[in-house]
Amino acid sequence: MRSAKQWALITIKVLGLPNLHDVIVRPSSWVARFAPLIPKDGVVLDLACGSGRHSQLLADLGYSVLAVDQDIAAIEALKSSSIIPKCLNLEQDTWPLAELRFGGIVVTNYLYRPHLDRLPEMLEEGGILIYETFAQGNGEFGKPSNPNFLLNPGELLAFAARHSLKVMAYQDIYVDEPKPAMVQALCAVKGGLKDRIPLQFQG
Repeated sequence: MRSAKQWALITIKVLGLPNLHDVIVRPSSWVARFAPLIPKDGVVLDLACGSGRHSQLLADLGYSVLAVDQDIAAIEALKSSSIIPKCLNLEQDTWPLAELRFGGIVVTNYLYRPHLDRLPEMLEEGGILIYETFAQGNGEFGKPSNPNFLLNPGELLAFAARHSLKVMAYQDIYVDEPKPAMVQALCAVKGGLKDRIPLQFQG
């Protein structure tokens, strides 16, 4: 696993940044905590992957990753044999990933409701969804403040129930790292866990 310093150096090198304050350089602790639950025999989708911090985390854990975003320059610069970058418009009318299936899906700091209900369709049986993004009330601390990009109270729980996903963990809280924000986060499984092993908490 890479250290915080290594993640910072990777991000600076990839994005050409002058300092560490321009982007989030470390993987989400929520993603790092639950990523080991994802079955090892499937591909993981890093949706709206941004700089690739979670794609690299997943690759370091031994997963094959499809990293999707509208701008994949940063993820291409990682040059990892375990990461396949794919440039896609995720907000077009036709969902571009409709025919694909994944052992895990990771989404952070991204919300586009018109295609939200597509995600469970793409999970294989036993697949894990890890979702974390900004929630209602975040406008008090800065952007995003547009309700279109903020989860409503209990929205991820309702989403999981709508698709019969089993909720492994959920939170709707204020955080102060990497910046003050209101966030909602979910880890859910489609069906049941393939490997019933104790969860190893990290970070």
